[in-house]
Amino acid sequence: MISHSHSSPPHAEPEPAAKPAREFAAFVGIDWADEQHAVCVLAGEQLRREVLPHTPAAIAAWAGGLARDFGGRPVAVMVEQSRGALLQALTQYPQLVLFPINPKQAARYREALVHSGKKDDPTDAECLARFVREHHRELRAWKPADPLTRQLAQLVELRRKAVDSRKQTTQQAEARLKQYFPLALELGDTALAVAVLERWSTHQALARANPATLRKFFAQHGRRNTDQVNALIARIRAAQPLTTDRAIIDPNALAVKFLVKELRLHEAAVDEFDAAIAQCFAAHPDAELFRSPPGAGAALAPRLLVAFGPDRDRFASADEVQAYSGIAPVTKRSGKSCHVTKRFFCNKFLRQTFHEFADHARKWSTWSKAFYEHLRARGHRHHAAVRSLAFKWIRILFRCWKNRQPYDENRYLQQLQSSGVAYLSNLPSP
Repeated sequence: MISHSHSSPPHAEPEPAAKPAREFAAFVGIDWADEQHAVCVLAGEQLRREVLPHTPAAIAAWAGGLARDFGGRPVAVMVEQSRGALLQALTQYPQLVLFPINPKQAARYREALVHSGKKDDPTDAECLARFVREHHRELRAWKPADPLTRQLAQLVELRRKAVDSRKQTTQQAEARLKQYFPLALELGDTALAVAVLERWSTHQALARANPATLRKFFAQHGRRNTDQVNALIARIRAAQPLTTDRAIIDPNALAVKFLVKELRLHEAAVDEFDAAIAQCFAAHPDAELFRSPPGAGAALAPRLLVAFGPDRDRFASADEVQAYSGIAPVTKRSGKSCHVTKRFFCNKFLRQTFHEFADHARKWSTWSKAFYEHLRARGHRHHAAVRSLAFKWIRILFRCWKNRQPYDENRYLQQLQSSGVAYLSNLPSP
């Protein structure tokens, strides 16, 4: 059976494989591009090639033409795209049954059919049309989740991008400061360093500041312990500048000035995303279920909800979630050789979600901490141990999700201890 659970969008709900295959009036392959798409339509023995401009009017006219040509009957459409504007545009036409396919899978199918290695957009579109015609009974059609879940999915992914941008900007600022003003990095956390740079952009300017001004400044930024503040001021006074060369100081200070402004924008963006996510998540019927696991805070609980979605038929087993998210490894056997590797062909955002959740859970969950430390003692590296922990958590969360039952740490811990799990032998009873 050919399954495309790996190529479906993270906020899409694959139809259960057990449903009977529907009859399609035609089969369409679309090789997408930014400005126009190559289209191949197979209807019986007829083959029609088209070029579809990427405009709302052109897409609407094309979909309307298919509805007229085939009497409104279902048409299977395969798109070499797991998400994007074209896929979203096509979802509003109910007669189109969409089958997204990963570009790597499409390339392998094309290589099997086109032995010459030739590649162009019309040929790719025809290969996709033939693929969906021959294998639509084994494929899973894409069914969008409800609007609330899709909105939450967009918010959590965009928030993560904002966090990554903030981190990148912070690293750029640190690199600049190391060239002319390392003292700013030694005064405290990032928030204090940013506040210092907004007021004093160079070592020389900070060193000239009046002690009374510094005390007031530190008090305004949460540093009210007199001894600690005096120690900071003494450190500023005693510190030697890294350089006095204005050719180095002035350009870097100017760069840091704008990087600090950019950091403030990223911080504001993350705060606004957090507020929107909290509002959207609170309105979701599965919110309490995904708040229950230890370590699933305001940032990770909505991401876990998006990872599973609202449709309990989306995944038939925890194994599918483990493979789709990339947490499960890949075993490759050939002859007498057997090689187990990390899974690269997966949804990267979901893999990051489960990995980060497992890393947080080990700090709040008794058995998770014991399991992680057990693996570390056996020689596993940090990330390998966290992936193994995430593998176990997916099985637990899958069962909670299927049963619509919040996670109970004490109940699960009792089950583990009653079964005599070795890594819990030294823990007290809950």
